[in-house]
Amino acid sequence: MKRRDLLRGTSFAAAWLGSGGEPQAQAAPPPPFAGEKSKLKITGIRLVRTRPIKPLPAYTPAPGSWSTQGVEVANPMSIYPEYKAMRSLFMPDPGKVPSFTVEVSTDKGIKGYGSGGPGGGTIVIEHLSKLLMGRDPFDIERNWDICWRSTMHYGRMGVTMNAISGVDLALWDIIGKALDMPVYRLIGGEVKDRVPAYCTGNDIEQHVEFGYKRLKLAIPHGPADGREGMKKNVELVKRARAALGPDGDIMLDCWMSWTERYTIEMAEMLEPYRVYWMEEVLPPHDYAGFGRLNAQIKSTRIATGEHEYGRYGFRYLLEAKGASIWQPDIQWCGGLTELRRIGALAAAYDIPVIPHAGGLNGAIHWTIANVNAPWAELFLPPPGGPKEVYQIHEEQYQISRGPEGIYTRPHDKPGFGWDFEPVS
Repeated sequence: MKRRDLLRGTSFAAAWLGSGGEPQAQAAPPPPFAGEKSKLKITGIRLVRTRPIKPLPAYTPAPGSWSTQGVEVANPMSIYPEYKAMRSLFMPDPGKVPSFTVEVSTDKGIKGYGSGGPGGGTIVIEHLSKLLMGRDPFDIERNWDICWRSTMHYGRMGVTMNAISGVDLALWDIIGKALDMPVYRLIGGEVKDRVPAYCTGNDIEQHVEFGYKRLKLAIPHGPADGREGMKKNVELVKRARAALGPDGDIMLDCWMSWTERYTIEMAEMLEPYRVYWMEEVLPPHDYAGFGRLNAQIKSTRIATGEHEYGRYGFRYLLEAKGASIWQPDIQWCGGLTELRRIGALAAAYDIPVIPHAGGLNGAIHWTIANVNAPWAELFLPPPGGPKEVYQIHEEQYQISRGPEGIYTRPHDKPGFGWDFEPVS
């Protein structure tokens, strides 16, 4: 049986939901297959370990290579000296509160895979699975809403949304495989041939040599480091500007570690280096603080949203006028279904959406299908590896080069075209 034969005459008409003066919380176009029955039933849900289909060769990175876990990066715990040196000192021990990948199987043999954020796996298995067994995976809105309503009494952000995200992505993966289409085609098709990308990390010279013209730096210092830390931050940005030249773009990842006063002073000190945005300068719940900074600082843009969850969280950010750029993470914010709603809300106010890790985690399908999504975030393997490492990386993310530096795009395999396979 062909996968398309699983469907009963799918209709590809689309219509907008919601009306009135204010954008609706669910104002996103329904997927083309909305309301259709697929003759599929969910028959299994389990967590799986995965391995890359084409793993990178093992190697020792060049001395001094940057790593978010092995070097100091400004963070909310920087005020405590015993946790300041690296994130791993305060993060959960490996495997204790893990991110997860869920496999959802159907009675026709089609399986979908989705990954969600830390701690969500237990909720998937111990709660959501009993609600989804026997359901049609094509009922994407109904399935999402069941997961949302059933968990809101014990969590509306964080771990419960991490769980919903993984399940939602797995269901979209099933739908794409059943229709023999990549996910971006399911949500409207591409609006651009490829997506300009920026690279995150402080291996600046390697990134520029690779071809990037946009760099996001992991800022190492915050208020706990005083004036000397501010000067070191400036030196890092100065180094990036020298490597990029006058026309490249520099962004700063401040990872919830600064204060309003510190942000204003840093913006003034960095003005000569033309910083494109400053990201997550405050804790994510400080909507009013973000609003004040977004109104006051004119030399750069305020970006945030990596640790925001769901359309209602982004509505708070919108009401506070808290950011010029939104950065939801598809594996944390509620999956593709919720990202579509967040994107529709942003589009009504011409706020660009650049998903966190958006070139890595499936969000590239959404990005290439939306005009209001200009860039994608990528990471390079550390310097010092054999040539094969970077060749595999280029194949994996369909890297190309052009006037804006590095570009990426999703694969055309059915579903998300994940580059991993289950091992258990």
